Amino acid sequence: MMTQEKPGQLDPSWQAVLGAEFDKPYMQSLKAFLQQEKAAGKTIFPPGPLIFNAFNHTPFNQVRVVIIGQDPYHGPGQAHGLSFSVQAGVALPPSLVNIFKEIQSDLGIRMSGNGDLTSWADQGVLLLNATLTVQMANAGSHQNRGWETFTDAAIAALNAQREGLVFVLWGSYAQKKGAMIDPSKHLILKSVHPSPLSAHRGFFGTRQFSKINEYLVSHGQTPINWQL
Repeated sequence: MMTQEKPGQLDPSWQAVLGAEFDKPYMQSLKAFLQQEKAAGKTIFPPGPLIFNAFNHTPFNQVRVVIIGQDPYHGPGQAHGLSFSVQAGVALPPSLVNIFKEIQSDLGIRMSGNGDLTSWADQGVLLLNATLTVQMANAGSHQNRGWETFTDAAIAALNAQREGLVFVLWGSYAQKKGAMIDPSKHLILKSVHPSPLSAHRGFFGTRQFSKINEYLVSHGQTPINWQL
């Protein structure tokens, strides 16, 4: 008899690829850290069942595009386990506003103002943050605790075991994290980060969303519907 999956558990396709990571010392240490933070009364985002949301909406063999972020949002109601995405009804963060502006400019799509990117994830866009948790109102608070090693393992597995993916690396942090990707097997798109601090220095006008779709179509795949 099959066991029912609990909310928050890793999708079976990813479990097959990354399951061994959970037994490694760094993940045991990370688990203990998160338990200590909760015991100390600290609020952690995203909520537990949503920590692996990116993996659970985009199974390993269905990944077509990978957009690498850094940290989850640290405000109430924002983070739900998908990089750059916020839950429906939440005000759009500045970087997401700029992403939508570029989509509108590139593809002529008028975006609705809904910042929930789940429909992208369900089409094969892995919205992967390097760090999967954060303390409320404390940006970067869970960096260098082990998550980066786990998400490096995910990127390494995609690089090695899949072909013809599109990796989208916005900003120096994502570009360093994506250094292991083989450009002879995958399309790598790089630009500055869509943050208001840098977007005008080489994010706007890159037309990366149409480039993603052109690459997918050239490899016999359906394009991503970016409309929200």
